[in-house]
Amino acid sequence: MSSVQAPHGKQSRRLRTGAALMTLAGLAFVGYAAVFLVLNFTGSFLELGIGPDQVDKGKADVEEFSPQLYHYISHLHLAISGFIAATGLAIAGLSWYGVRRGESWAFTTAVIVPVVGLAISVPAHYPFGLATLEHLGPVYLAVLIFVAGAGAAYSGLRTRETPEGVALPPQ
Repeated sequence: MSSVQAPHGKQSRRLRTGAALMTLAGLAFVGYAAVFLVLNFTGSFLELGIGPDQVDKGKADVEEFSPQLYHYISHLHLAISGFIAATGLAIAGLSWYGVRRGESWAFTTAVIVPVVGLAISVPAHYPFGLATLEHLGPVYLAVLIFVAGAGAAYSGLRTRETPEGVALPPQ
């Protein structure tokens, strides 16, 4: 896939729509990270959608059992929320400023970044009974939006337009 720069800044509708959806999904990851961060400092302590059915001890129980363990878990929450937010910002920036301009390198990078993160993090939820709809549902929704956007953007990258908006076959 080569980098496609449409004449005079003209972009295919699919490319613009796809890039916008990819950007929206990236921002949704940032929002998820913000919720993750806030929950660390609230009474719930546990992640979104994780409750007594998944974890039988709460914030006070963990802190009472071992203050060091509590601090360790809290530090993991902070680190993970930071990496989720950073990933979302990378996706949004690459999509808005690179994919929207028809840069294939930006598209490839914007797709690889969440694939790597999700391929490592999501499967670990299932063997431990942590894959609740409330927990992973927002992530899956963002992924669906992202996939729709990536599909549209890819289609737009493969199609060039003339200044009059007539689609030309891929090079």
